[in-house]
Amino acid sequence: MAEIARSITYHFRFADGDEKTFRVCLDPQTLAVVDPPRESPPEWTRLSVHQCRNCPLDPALHPRCPIAVRVVDLVEAFRDSVSFEDVEVEVQANQRTYVRRTSLQKGLSSILGVYTVSSGCPIMNKLRPMVANHLPFASAAETTYRTIAMYLLAQYFRKRWGAAPDFELRELPEMFDAIREVDVGLCERLGALGIQDASLNALAILTTFGEDVTFTVLDEHLESWEEVFREHYG
Repeated sequence: MAEIARSITYHFRFADGDEKTFRVCLDPQTLAVVDPPRESPPEWTRLSVHQCRNCPLDPALHPRCPIAVRVVDLVEAFRDSVSFEDVEVEVQANQRTYVRRTSLQKGLSSILGVYTVSSGCPIMNKLRPMVANHLPFASAAETTYRTIAMYLLAQYFRKRWGAAPDFELRELPEMFDAIREVDVGLCERLGALGIQDASLNALAILTTFGEDVTFTVLDEHLESWEEVFREHYG
């Protein structure tokens, strides 16, 4: 697998001169986060605390929520920050640098997307291949296109492995229903901390992107792309 990001770095620069930097190190083969988690994570990271309703993990075997332990530093760094605070975000990923002035909630949403899919959550793992070509600040249309492309590639591999593929995208809405439950569960977990709304609204943005993908599939809005493909592949 070529051009896989071994690290993704986010720099947040605020109007008052404050700066915060977060570097996510990924295994080049599995794309899982390899940064060692905090030795003594806070109690709210326990799996049993606001455990997602569809979580398949057993607290006796997995005492900590995989996502929670990975976002501790991020949540604590912005616990007093509000959603619409103006910030310049610089992202270094895939041998490219992206810079955008945006609201804090959108910047946090982008890095949270990296953490949630690379943390080891069994449900969010479905989206992990997208981290290989991470696209910061992606629009809903870009996220939809990339997600469907990734899903269809997964079905191609499933066919090669002898499993039944889903080229009709019938199971994609169900996959996103499960992912949405995780987003809701994480919002409940963080909401109980009494923090400001920057991190919570960042998660809400991720949930909205998931809904956009489902909406596109269920309402046959793929037709808007069909003619472009028909001209060259029909």
